[in-house]
Amino acid sequence: MPELRLNNIKDLASANAYLKHVFIPQFWQSQIQVKSKHQASEFTALNKHTNLDDICVIKEHRKIRNDHTFSYGNKFYLSDSPLKHSIANQKIEIRKTSNKGFTAHFAGRKLKVSEGNEPSKLVAEDLEIQKKLEVLALVEKLGNVSEASRQSGVSLDTTYRHLKLLKQGGEDALKRQEIPNIRHENCVDMAIEGEQKVTMKLTEALGIDISPNGVHSVWLRLAVMLLTTKSLGNHTNTSLQVS
Repeated sequence: MPELRLNNIKDLASANAYLKHVFIPQFWQSQIQVKSKHQASEFTALNKHTNLDDICVIKEHRKIRNDHTFSYGNKFYLSDSPLKHSIANQKIEIRKTSNKGFTAHFAGRKLKVSEGNEPSKLVAEDLEIQKKLEVLALVEKLGNVSEASRQSGVSLDTTYRHLKLLKQGGEDALKRQEIPNIRHENCVDMAIEGEQKVTMKLTEALGIDISPNGVHSVWLRLAVMLLTTKSLGNHTNTSLQVS
């Protein structure tokens, strides 16, 4: 407010005092405030079940990792869900309060959160394998793959695949495998694949300035011409046979 600067007010206590003793009585009440016809208050009391701390907050969302961890404010946290089933890959709600703290919630329930250190890549791989082994141990305990998959939040196909890998190669087979980028020998060369690559080739080799949409239009025109020529050829052959 310009008034605060003109009155050389630089701290919160002085600003509140100015607002209460000067601004409101001398300006707000005399020039802006409109007196109501009825003196009774129209404010509605809050329901006893309403908690303002759950409303007057800043809300953000984070995704839970497979190991039930998430990051917030450049820190790493472990969540403990009160629910029976896994909440991996689900979004949780972060509620930031005025006291610089926060609480985590999922499905309307508050989660227990503890701060920890983010694991390195090697440790993360070990945790991933441990998670898979825990699911497989649950399968052995329950004697039912479907029930174990439902409780752990892992798909049925994934659980069967992990059982097969464990049987064939042990725990090492449960490590994440990198899938090579295999291309068929008859595939078009990647250097000239797509309208964008053709445009670059034409510009570099022949100096022809044409957009990717232009290349696509030429291809469509050629396709129409080929279909028309083929149709006329079939019509001519049919006419000769009739003659």
